[in-house]
Amino acid sequence: SGPEVSFNNLLDFDAALNVLSSFSDPTVAIMKHTNPCGLAGNDNLAEAYLEALSGDPVAAFGGVVASNQIIDLATAQEIDKSHYDAINAPGYENTALELLGHKKNLRLVKISMLNLNNQGLDFRYVQGGFLVQSQDFFTEPELQPRIVSYRQPTEKELSDLIFAWKAVKGIKSNAIVIAKDKTLSGMGAGQPSRVVSVELALKKAGDKAKGSVLASDAFFPFPDGPELALKGGVTAIIQPGGSVKDNEVIE
Repeated sequence: SGPEVSFNNLLDFDAALNVLSSFSDPTVAIMKHTNPCGLAGNDNLAEAYLEALSGDPVAAFGGVVASNQIIDLATAQEIDKSHYDAINAPGYENTALELLGHKKNLRLVKISMLNLNNQGLDFRYVQGGFLVQSQDFFTEPELQPRIVSYRQPTEKELSDLIFAWKAVKGIKSNAIVIAKDKTLSGMGAGQPSRVVSVELALKKAGDKAKGSVLASDAFFPFPDGPELALKGGVTAIIQPGGSVKDNEVIE
């Protein structure tokens, strides 16, 4: 229901599906210009939404809310308190649909979570042609982090690291995610310098950075990024490695 879906809405829906496809637990993403400004997982969908909103309530205004679960009444009641452009979910309980449907400018869209797999192709237009490559897709069983530090991460840290790794996949590079309790606390996106992305993520996370974890979508070329994260209170980092200075960065 609501107004016609816009071009930007469709881009945010697609970006949301890309992010949410990696999560099996109830998860809510709040999208703004194809980046998640809020993301959280919780067995209670309404709590997942509130935690996602807490990541950046200012940026969330006018964004797109996306869920990998059917929107229930409790979640709809919380969503109804804020202004959004659209909501994207696999379905809506009748009571939730009735409540949210009264907002004439809110687009309610039903999009089932696609059965995405690594057989899909990604197309990108360039001047004079197209680039085609396999989609960036992985399943949780494929996530087997290799611990390269002397200190082993706690069970909670490992859980948050996996959450952050899934989240950073959906953010524009250079991408940094700071997360705690399966909630996106801060991010740095689309920066030419990775250390600047770390700075932005820490600034956005604020006090929430203490005791949090960090995910980077590519290797750290120098120790400056991890050093900055540690000073900010980050206790564990996940990144793919591959730098010629990996040993120096890890040490």
